[in-house]
Amino acid sequence: MTDAVQPLPAPASDPRPRRLWPRRRGLKRQPLWVLIPLFAWCLFIFVPFYVMFANGMKTSAEAILSDMWNLPGALTGAGFALAWSKLGPNMLNSILMVIPATLISSFIGSVMGYVFAKWPFPGSTILFILIVLGFYVPYQSVIIPLIQVLQAMGLYGTLIGLILTHVVYGIPVTTLIFWGYYRQLPRELVEAAKVDGAGVVSTYRLVFLPLSIPAFIVAFIFQFTSIWNDFLFGIVVVPNPKVQPITVALNNLSGTFSVAWNAIMAGAILAAIPTIVVYVLLSRYFIEGLTAGYSK
Repeated sequence: MTDAVQPLPAPASDPRPRRLWPRRRGLKRQPLWVLIPLFAWCLFIFVPFYVMFANGMKTSAEAILSDMWNLPGALTGAGFALAWSKLGPNMLNSILMVIPATLISSFIGSVMGYVFAKWPFPGSTILFILIVLGFYVPYQSVIIPLIQVLQAMGLYGTLIGLILTHVVYGIPVTTLIFWGYYRQLPRELVEAAKVDGAGVVSTYRLVFLPLSIPAFIVAFIFQFTSIWNDFLFGIVVVPNPKVQPITVALNNLSGTFSVAWNAIMAGAILAAIPTIVVYVLLSRYFIEGLTAGYSK
């Protein structure tokens, strides 16, 4: 006589109501004594943005006569329209400058960091230190030789010359970023590529380059922000106002006898939008890429 198979007991029902969305791991409810200071600090940080936006929406007369804390009488957006009419071409100049300069300097830094980290040669340590020290050279100390070199190349006063300047000045920091990232990758990747018959270039192109996305994001954000916010190279290398980046054009909005405060406030917001967008879109990848090369 065989024993009858007993059915499995039904799972006990959970008396708690089901959540409409899953709770994020690692996030806990914070007490009020933590939330209130954080909320007050956020308000304090956003005060300048409120002042710039409120005055950017005013007319020129209203921005001068009314208090800067007052809201505009009508949402005309006069300051933004005036700022865009004067800064639009310079905004395009900045975009045409920052994208190629960022990509080229990041790629060169990736190649150099790969060589220094995985293919050392006699004197490579000294050469690496000398390259990285270029990051600490002040801009002001290289202005005269920089202008002389660009004049000899026929690139002074051109957007290409400004791009080349930022590429060269960005190589030290991008090399350091990629060197730190590649240094933590296992050496066995290179040995396995050698067994398969891959050389220095093939190993970089087929093995290390696909693994470099986190480091590229870190280098992209760092270079994009640094190049976009630069003022000194923009005003020295490119004296022509029509070719200057938006940071220099924003400074030129201040007149000799009068200042269009609504245009300046609105122009500051327009100039900050690209960097804000980059940080909003890539902020989580920036933290992951910044720590990826240093995690065991």
